[in-house]
Amino acid sequence: METFAEIADERRRLAALVSGLTEEQQATRSLCGEWSVRDVVAHLVVPLEVGMPRFLLTMLASRGSFDRANVRLAREQARRPFDELVEVLRRKADSQFTPPGSGPEAPLTDLVVHGLDIRWPLRLQRAVPEERLHKVLTFLTAAPVGGIVRRGALDGLRFEATDLDWAHGRGPVVRGPAEALLLGITGRPAALDHLGGDGVPTLRRRLA
Repeated sequence: METFAEIADERRRLAALVSGLTEEQQATRSLCGEWSVRDVVAHLVVPLEVGMPRFLLTMLASRGSFDRANVRLAREQARRPFDELVEVLRRKADSQFTPPGSGPEAPLTDLVVHGLDIRWPLRLQRAVPEERLHKVLTFLTAAPVGGIVRRGALDGLRFEATDLDWAHGRGPVVRGPAEALLLGITGRPAALDHLGGDGVPTLRRRLA
């Protein structure tokens, strides 16, 4: 499947997954820092609702920080009714926006990883296509993405998926299901208990 089609599919599947969440589930802390499930959904809506001029103005107001601007805009979107956020994901699923200097793999990765941030604490099941997981793992490890993969977190380690044909790196091994690897690579400590191999203690120290 072409990458933009995968992005649209991820948005529609996520919208279907979260559309019936209770207020308690929406308020559940996700795996993404201090953000709740609602906050993560709001973050995924930002590029669909906020144009580049508005984003740049928010960056200026945030002292030039991309991350602070991102948090500020996500919090703004999170004040909207949850059903509206879900509807935006559905209605604008086919958007082909990509961040400046990035290809479609960037928004695909954002959707897949944040989908896990939502699903894991809520124990919601969904099978992400193997080809999609492979593409995202390769994108994250081919040239570790600043702000997503911590600097030096992957150095000197080998990562091996146990449920698809994918591996990266050399050194002590970190192995496990592709979803858990994705979360570990992107700094989510909750994934560590689902990973094995002699490289896990090193990764655990780096994520502490």
